[in-house]
Amino acid sequence: MKNRLFTPLAFAALLSLAHAGTVSDSQLNYVANYRDRQQQPNLPAPEAQLLNTDAEPGLTDGFSSLFNGHDLTGWVRKGGAHRFEIQDGVLVGTCVPGSPNAFLCTEQEFTDFIFTCEMKWEVDSNSGIMFRARSKTDDKGKVTVYGPQCEMEGIENKRGWSGGIYGEKAGGWFYPLWLEAHEEVRQALKADHWNRITIQAEGDTVKTWVNGIPAAHWNNAEYRKGFFGLQVHAGKQGKVCWRNIKLKELK
Repeated sequence: MKNRLFTPLAFAALLSLAHAGTVSDSQLNYVANYRDRQQQPNLPAPEAQLLNTDAEPGLTDGFSSLFNGHDLTGWVRKGGAHRFEIQDGVLVGTCVPGSPNAFLCTEQEFTDFIFTCEMKWEVDSNSGIMFRARSKTDDKGKVTVYGPQCEMEGIENKRGWSGGIYGEKAGGWFYPLWLEAHEEVRQALKADHWNRITIQAEGDTVKTWVNGIPAAHWNNAEYRKGFFGLQVHAGKQGKVCWRNIKLKELK
């Protein structure tokens, strides 16, 4: 694997005791696809990736619900025409074939926080949770949501990057889960079960967990404040459910 020049941030990452090491053999093809072919300019050098070695934070004290279980008060759809509705107290997103990506977004923006929710797929599809996200509207009125997303790629995708951080309309992968150290979290997603996702953002540091297993550790100074957005991805099908959507703001 060829060496690449490191940014100051990447060099600082190398000096950390919690730095990463080796790409898994099962993931080498993704290095070729994303790094060597330079399909995604955001992609970090694997040897510069920090590891999340922290236990998942406590998820009880100080949390408030972002979803009342009855209606979409405090939320607004942005992007495509996929449906978001409440069924038996659960928030359900259903793919409308032919529509671009859609996001159910909080009206409020947040800076430093611990966010957690549970997800389950009734019909498999790509999804994710935008955080510190932004949107822009072009001169034709088209709204584009962009920024960091905690990837939740679905049950059938064998790559195993759920919990990684993707730059939605922002250049591609910020933190892929392709290292040997990510093997456990690549196996964390459970088919036909609720899966817990936790995102902690404090200052420039973002960490994620999937079902309590550490996933990403990403440092970034560009995206420091924004909204949350629950994604229904473009495609032929998909039905994603969310519940227990909670937030603790960090002062």
